[in-house]
Amino acid sequence: MMISKYTQPCRRICSRGLALLTATCLCTTPLMAQETASGDDAPELTAEASQAIDKGLKFLLSTQNKDGSWDLDGEGGRVVPITSLALMAFMAKAQFPGSGPHGKELDRAKDFLLKYAKSRTDGYLGGSMYEHGLATLALSELWGMTRNREDDDTIQNALQKAVDVIIRSQNPGGGWRYQPQADGGEDTSCTQTVFHCLASARQAGIMVPQETITKVGKYLKGAQNAESGGFTYAPNGRANVSFACTAGGTYSAQLAGLRDSEMVAASLRNIKKQFPGVITNGAGHYYYAHYYAIQAMVQAGDEYYAEWYPVIRDALISKQGENGSWHGKKGFTSHETPMAIIILATPHRYIPIYQR
Repeated sequence: MMISKYTQPCRRICSRGLALLTATCLCTTPLMAQETASGDDAPELTAEASQAIDKGLKFLLSTQNKDGSWDLDGEGGRVVPITSLALMAFMAKAQFPGSGPHGKELDRAKDFLLKYAKSRTDGYLGGSMYEHGLATLALSELWGMTRNREDDDTIQNALQKAVDVIIRSQNPGGGWRYQPQADGGEDTSCTQTVFHCLASARQAGIMVPQETITKVGKYLKGAQNAESGGFTYAPNGRANVSFACTAGGTYSAQLAGLRDSEMVAASLRNIKKQFPGVITNGAGHYYYAHYYAIQAMVQAGDEYYAEWYPVIRDALISKQGENGSWHGKKGFTSHETPMAIIILATPHRYIPIYQR
């Protein structure tokens, strides 16, 4: 079921491209209990961090393809998820298609994503549920943020189809795996990526059954290690606890309305025990893991966030390359650069799903 565009939450852009992001008529659900915040005067957003963000965005502009996309290798590698993440990186700085200093470039990126979505009549975006989740997230956060009403209608249609794919491919255990198949298995890493975008879509106004969210909670319960509080890659003790899964699992549980549960309290204790080494000494899938970890800290509250953000901020600044990228090949980009920008830009809170 698709909601009317006239009941869509208010997401507007003022003339300078600064986002006025609000969620209005749907704020009664746990996923919608968001507080807007501006990072313009946030003391934790240092001049060095702002410079790193701008340098990273400049790198992305330098590697954008003529058709508006970004890819891993110049041959279309991971084009859908990287384009989606790059768009999110600009939106994290309140730069949107059709407005601001890079409105034309972001319009081309938006057009590429919409053209791709139109070509997929089944609603499945990308080659895996990871890619599908990131593309769905970008569409959700773009909806209502363009200057073209026809674009909004196109985004809404593509977003609804993408969400339908997610809902019908949820495993009976509550999770997702690589392909859109309800009998295709489940793992925590894929589940957290998919549910993140599903939460964003529901926040934007797309109908998501409560049963779907309840089943995610069931999955997370089965994937949590009772002794450590961390989350494992596979449910029911079939894999080891990892920081990436614990960070994403915690954030997913928070988005599912379980913020005050013992499940979340235990996982936060697990994360805190690893601080600051998990930032300064590294962690598996570093950028992916910290992309979720910082959002879990935002949801956990000021005490957690105030301790965590300055450390990951300074670590990312030190890891940035001279060309403005994080682990990008010369002339191309990868998921690390946009994810690092999104993490650094956390104080801005311009994107609704990244607000508390």
